[in-house]
Amino acid sequence: MAGMSITHQMSAISGQQIALESGNGTAEPTTAVVSAAAVWKSPLPVIRCRAGGEIEALSPPVSPCLSPVRGGMRANLAVACQAFAAEVEAEAEAAPGEWEHKEGSGKGKGKGVPVFVMMPLDSVTMGNGVNRRKAMKVSMQALKSAGVEGIMMDVWWGLVERNGPGAYNWGGYADLLEMAKHHGLKVQAVMSFHQCGGNVGDSCTIPLPNWVVEEMHKDQDLAYTDQWDRRNYEYVSLGCDTLPVLKGRTPVQCYADFMRAFRDNFKHLLGDTIVEIQVGMGPAGELRYPSYPEQNGTWKFPGIGAFQCYDKYMRSSLKAAAEAAGKPEWGSSGPTDAGHYNNWPEDTQFFRREGGGWASPYGEFFLNWYSQMLLEHGERILSSANSVFLDMGVKISVKVAGIHWHYGTRSHAPELTAGYYNTRLRDGYLPIAKMLARHGAIFNFTCIEMRDYEQPQDALCAPEKLVRQVASATREARVPLAGENALPRYDEAAHEQIMRSSSINIDGEEMEMCAFTYLRMNPGLFQPENWRRFVTFVKKMKEGKDPHKCREQLEEEAAHFVHVTRPLVQEAAADLMH
Repeated sequence: MAGMSITHQMSAISGQQIALESGNGTAEPTTAVVSAAAVWKSPLPVIRCRAGGEIEALSPPVSPCLSPVRGGMRANLAVACQAFAAEVEAEAEAAPGEWEHKEGSGKGKGKGVPVFVMMPLDSVTMGNGVNRRKAMKVSMQALKSAGVEGIMMDVWWGLVERNGPGAYNWGGYADLLEMAKHHGLKVQAVMSFHQCGGNVGDSCTIPLPNWVVEEMHKDQDLAYTDQWDRRNYEYVSLGCDTLPVLKGRTPVQCYADFMRAFRDNFKHLLGDTIVEIQVGMGPAGELRYPSYPEQNGTWKFPGIGAFQCYDKYMRSSLKAAAEAAGKPEWGSSGPTDAGHYNNWPEDTQFFRREGGGWASPYGEFFLNWYSQMLLEHGERILSSANSVFLDMGVKISVKVAGIHWHYGTRSHAPELTAGYYNTRLRDGYLPIAKMLARHGAIFNFTCIEMRDYEQPQDALCAPEKLVRQVASATREARVPLAGENALPRYDEAAHEQIMRSSSINIDGEEMEMCAFTYLRMNPGLFQPENWRRFVTFVKKMKEGKDPHKCREQLEEEAAHFVHVTRPLVQEAAADLMH
């Protein structure tokens, strides 16, 4: 269906020509503009609802409980698609470049939060083609019809530069990006310099480039290492960031060259279709150490994880830092009393509440060094990213993990092992926010959908408190905050929590996220009830705190639109299953 407008594509799917009745009663093509609201709101009895406290508003009618005959449904779909396309074109003309990240807090408050949707991890095949091409097309149409702003896609280092240094194959990504442009979707492109496989939600395996893996096997200290000499090959150890260990190039040079090649290949889409570059900085694309690896059952929730500083490059840095501090005896090793991956804080001498080593002079020295190494890693890569994408019209973002378990303890052990020096006595997210602010980057945070009471209370989980702390840090640093859900959720409770988290009041100031990315596009999302809830959620996020729209009105508008677009969504769900 290349070269066809979204209206004609969806018309083809519906089996109907897009046409309106003319004045003589015959159906003929016309250029008249139809409002999508006119399709959503059919002339049935209205329901009164409350909006904005004292404002009386009229909700649109409830859509019929029973589906009409197939032919009637497809005719409605055609009209709905025409109406939608007309509105999209009108909005584009009225407000070109409408999607802009709100800088810092307090700007554009109450204007709504654009929603993006993560693509499947295996959207591009190992042969550099588009996986399930038909499903991708239909799914993008469905997402656009629901009011989604755009998509997020992982651009895997292990696929693009798999066969040799500097040999880039953008095949499948070129097709996907053109597909997104064709459907009017914005793109958040993730520079994924990590391995896929071994983390929560990883549904496929994509290793690092072959030649990088070969170098890591030759020199196993290129891999993150724990105190038991267990190697982690998800991401090249930051200890060798500036050393020419990858066939004459440093890891940071490899990342910069990859981003530069991406820029040069897709320059025509940057700033228009591609609006954000999220720079991967560790396992799962997050700025952290691989302290809680699920692969091979090493770690299980809610274990405290383990420090990853035992490769020779990290040990060399620790030794130098200890000597500079006048304490050479502190440089021989990381903590030896910090327990194992699946211990709890009170099981260990280092993390325990009373007299724990984390609060000792040695503990403070080590945790400062360990977290500073991570911050410097972020600085190096962000400097490269900003240099590559300067004046290209895209935002740069960095993803930070939502480590909410044992948050209620004094030591915050799982955050410490991941590299976030956050304790009852110290804010570990403010230094990260300030580092991102120096580079004009967006702070992207996970676990936005979680509520405290949903988590195991014996592990003192507190995702809501953690999100509030991060929001406060980004407010102080004046850096934009974006969000993601950590786990796939389709229920209204999760949606409501996301909406609450996307607009938080901090000391009397409303903090609104600049964007939210929904995990993930899959067959489950397109199941009828899940899709209905999702469309309602997207509308609510986009509307923001509009006093002229009440909850019932938004829900009924969404329900009616879901009803008439059901065939398209059913096709998307079926195609994604294959």
